[in-house]
Amino acid sequence: MDDATPPAPALEATPYRLARADVAATPVICASPHSGRIYPLAMMAASQLDRRAIRRSEDAHVDELIAAAPSFGHALIAAQFARAFIDVNREPWELDPAMFEDELPAFAKARTARVAAGLGAIARIVCEGQEIYARKLTFAEAEARVRQVHQPYHAALTALIAETKATRGLAILIDWHSMPAAAASGRNGEPCDFVLGDRFGAACASAVPALVDRELSAMGYRVARNTPYAGGYTTEHYGRPGRKVHALQIEINRALYFDEGAMQLTAGFATLKRDLERLFAALAAQVWTAL
Repeated sequence: MDDATPPAPALEATPYRLARADVAATPVICASPHSGRIYPLAMMAASQLDRRAIRRSEDAHVDELIAAAPSFGHALIAAQFARAFIDVNREPWELDPAMFEDELPAFAKARTARVAAGLGAIARIVCEGQEIYARKLTFAEAEARVRQVHQPYHAALTALIAETKATRGLAILIDWHSMPAAAASGRNGEPCDFVLGDRFGAACASAVPALVDRELSAMGYRVARNTPYAGGYTTEHYGRPGRKVHALQIEINRALYFDEGAMQLTAGFATLKRDLERLFAALAAQVWTAL
């Protein structure tokens, strides 16, 4: 950015919320990158959709579902800003040139499957395929979102992983998401409640998804592995089992706790939250030193 570029507007909140363990810390870090509900005024001024329409792209209330994690010794980080503003589960410069009035720099990653789908670091569409913006953006706007939100979020997550590895000998990052009920089907098209994504074993030792699968299945949930979601940027970027950093993505079927039409929590929310607390207890009880 040169001297003629106006400063980016101040954000209305901090980029993330970080909660450390309330009890003896475990190696587990829980992250919620897509449940942020802050839509900055400048973004909404450029949008042709209202906030309710854009909110359909949120992983609704996932941060609340996992809010008890620190009570079991697990750290928790949650993005505060909406994924439609800037998606912290994308490579930061994964941008669609068609969205911008000026030319993107050479380092922008414009030819990825996610950009082609309209879901790069700055989304072009919401989940129903509706175009978000009424005008083209500038690269300066994109750069500000990356600098103010994406980079601080990942700086905090990187530091948390390093701290956890230094004190516990390893780190287990669980990246929590929710999926539309229409997308919740496993390898053979069978309905599922959870999808565990470990990049087909590349991002995580098998013991971690095995424990999660076992616990959730014992509660009566249907669990799939890596299909249709094998893990996104966070899982791929941080998962280094050979370096004692394991990353697992967990997708939750929204039908378990959320009415996607009315955009309201259902009675299932309380049940699911209690069951996830049972999972957190199992993760805390496990001895992970063999990983």
